Amino acid sequence: MKETLVDGGPEAPARRGPPKSDGGAESARRRKKLVTVTRPWLLLAPSLLVLAGLLLWPLIQVGKLSMQDYEVKFGGGVGTFTGFDHYTDLLSSGLLWKTVLPNTVFFAIACVGLTVALGTLVALLLNRLGHFWRLICSIAILAAWAMPAVTGTYVWIWLFQPQDGMVSQIAGSLGLIDPETTNWFTERGPFYAIATLNVIHHGFPFVAITVLAGLMTIPKELYEAGELDGANAWQRFWNITVPTIKPVFLVVTILSTIWDFKVFTQIYLQPGGDGSNEDVYNLGVFSYIQAFAKNDYGTGAAAAVLLTVLLLLITVVYIRTLFRQGEEDL
Repeated sequence: MKETLVDGGPEAPARRGPPKSDGGAESARRRKKLVTVTRPWLLLAPSLLVLAGLLLWPLIQVGKLSMQDYEVKFGGGVGTFTGFDHYTDLLSSGLLWKTVLPNTVFFAIACVGLTVALGTLVALLLNRLGHFWRLICSIAILAAWAMPAVTGTYVWIWLFQPQDGMVSQIAGSLGLIDPETTNWFTERGPFYAIATLNVIHHGFPFVAITVLAGLMTIPKELYEAGELDGANAWQRFWNITVPTIKPVFLVVTILSTIWDFKVFTQIYLQPGGDGSNEDVYNLGVFSYIQAFAKNDYGTGAAAAVLLTVLLLLITVVYIRTLFRQGEEDL
C-alpha cells in the first residue's frame, strides 16, 4: 500500500545525485596561474635575448679566456686550458694588492664622495633660483655632462700640461712650483688628483639634476615648519631634506660607485696612464694593458672578471637597497 504524503506528514528523503566533479574548475585555475606566471616572462623574452647576446655571451667568453693561455695566430687563435692559474697568479701579485686595487678603490671612493657632495650643493643652489636662471644654469652644467670623456680628459691635460699649462703657469707665478721641472703626471698622487677632478667635472651634473628633481617634490610647508621651530639651514637639510629624498641619494651614490669603479678613459689618456707608469694602474687599465699591450690575454681576462665580480656585488647591494627602500615606503 502506497504512503500518501500529507501536510505535516513525514517527508520523503531527497534523492542525491552523484557528487559534482571540481576537475574543470581546478583545471581553469591552473591555466590562469600558468598564464599569470609565464606572461611577464614572455613579454620580457625579446629583451632578455638581446641582453644575453650582448652581455652574457661575451662574459662567458671572457671567463673561458681567463682559463686559457691564448695565442693569437694568423686566421684565428689557439688556447691552451690552464684552469685557475691566471687567477692564482693575479691574486698573488704584489702589483694588484699594492697598486691596482688601492688605486681603483680609493679613486672610486674619492670620486663618489666629492661628486655627490658637489652635485648636491649645485642642486640646492638651483632649487633656490627662479625659473629662468634655473633653466640657464641647468643647460650650462649639462654641457659638462654632454662633453665626451675623451674631450674632457684632453682639456684637463691641457690645463695641467708641464711648463706651459695654465695651472702650471699660475702655480709658478705664485712661487708654488717650478714649471720647468714639475710634471703633474709622473707621481700617483697628482695624477689621480687630476683624474678625480676630471671625473667630478663630468659626473656632478647627473647628481645635481637628479637631486634637484627630488628637492622639487618636498613640500615647502615642511621647511616653513622647521623655521618656526627655530631650525637653521643645516638642521633643516639633515632633518628634512635628507630623510625625505633618501632614495634619491641612494640611487645617485650607488650608480656613481658603479661608474667610478670602471673608469678607463680618464686614466688611460693621461700621460703615463697608457701603461708606461705602473704606479697609476687601476683595474680597467691593468686588464687592458695585460691583454692588448703584453698579449697576456688570460691574465687580462682574469682581471676583467675580477672587476666584473666587484661591479656585480655593488649592483646586488644597489638592487637590495632599492627593494628594501620600496618596502619601507609601503
